[in-house]
Amino acid sequence: MALQQGTRLGAYEIISPLGAGGMGEVYRARDTKLQRDVALKILPETMARDAQRMARFERDAQVLASLNHPNIAAIYVLEESNSIRALVMELVEGKTLAEKIVGEGSALPREHKGLPYEEALPIARQIAEALEYAHEHGVIHRDLKPANVKVTPEGTVKVLDFGLAK
Repeated sequence: MALQQGTRLGAYEIISPLGAGGMGEVYRARDTKLQRDVALKILPETMARDAQRMARFERDAQVLASLNHPNIAAIYVLEESNSIRALVMELVEGKTLAEKIVGEGSALPREHKGLPYEEALPIARQIAEALEYAHEHGVIHRDLKPANVKVTPEGTVKVLDFGLAK
């Protein structure tokens, strides 16, 4: 279900698509009440219509919303509008770790791509700190991969997409 620019879901106005995956589509949206941009993850219809799966998802969202760590993207609220369910999350600017490793737009051969040690070490440390915090609070990510880690232009790491967390 692709949403168009300008579509409203409650107080959130769609600006542009950010990506899509098995757990739904993600959009940049404007929170018109607080005047800030957020990430809006639209849940697949099959999940939203299944009461048991939605109850489990809502419990998981509550647990994840309780995780307050500088290296974990925050979940703000579970929104329902016009029979569409969405997670409203912190919008993290920057590149994914996958993009940084591959060197998006780089003409280098694959064997020469990657991150220098000086850049990789602080990223790995921040990922480890985020996961340690989550584990201390009983949450296991279960889908950690470079595409689920963002690095801001300032070098701050944010672990994203706890959609498969347990």
